[in-house]
Amino acid sequence: MPILEAAPAKLNLALHVTGRRADGYHLLDSLVAFAGMGDRVMLEPGPLSLRIDGPFAAGLSTENNLCLRAARLAGGEAAIRLTKNLPVASGIGGGSADAAAVLRGLARMGQPMPHHPERLGADVPVCIGSRPARMQGVGEIVTPLPPLPAIPLVLVNPGVAVSTPQVFAAMKRRENDPLPPIPPFTGLADLADWLAATRNDLEAPAQAIAPLIGQVLKALRATGAAFARMSGSGATCFGLFDTAERASISATALKQHGWWAVATELAPPPAPR
Repeated sequence: MPILEAAPAKLNLALHVTGRRADGYHLLDSLVAFAGMGDRVMLEPGPLSLRIDGPFAAGLSTENNLCLRAARLAGGEAAIRLTKNLPVASGIGGGSADAAAVLRGLARMGQPMPHHPERLGADVPVCIGSRPARMQGVGEIVTPLPPLPAIPLVLVNPGVAVSTPQVFAAMKRRENDPLPPIPPFTGLADLADWLAATRNDLEAPAQAIAPLIGQVLKALRATGAAFARMSGSGATCFGLFDTAERASISATALKQHGWWAVATELAPPPAPR
């Protein structure tokens, strides 16, 4: 029987870069949440293989895909089908979420989780849990947090490619303050207030590389977002809304620019299996 795993979009609601190791890897401190939509992964018993479909499948390699690398790291075998609903290399952890979904699926097939999954990418450890968390270090330190309210949100990607190494290289300051203490959140108002006192330290260098990101953020705010920010290294941005109806209206309006835009919500943690 096929094993199905959701690979929800990862959101860096706040992302502080706090330093840089001698080996060049940056130290992060991030409040991570997940959206109610994302890619999907199906695994079936068989020799290791990968088939990709979905709206963003075009151009993706089936030779060195993170899904295959995850299976090899775990030492598992499966016929994998990836349905790619998220834009590629867009700051919402699509590839990492897919790799994490493969690892979870293989675990359900009896294959142990590999040690040091961060070797696949900094976002993979937090994506394995796919629940709100504080992510620190180079991604290997994941502290689970209480569930977040199911706040309506809009994800927007303007279709510009932003290189993560290029964004980090464009940073002017790498020794920044960590996140303030993270309280429990009851709704949009207190979450937006807390986020307003935080940053995404990659947003400014990403905007310098791709100024269209700034236009996306302005458009989110103009269509009613109570809070808007870029996720990860971009170029996807998110906006938090007070109602699902307003989020839907915003997404419809933003699509008129030719951008990918979808209304969803902050997702509850996955049900235990």
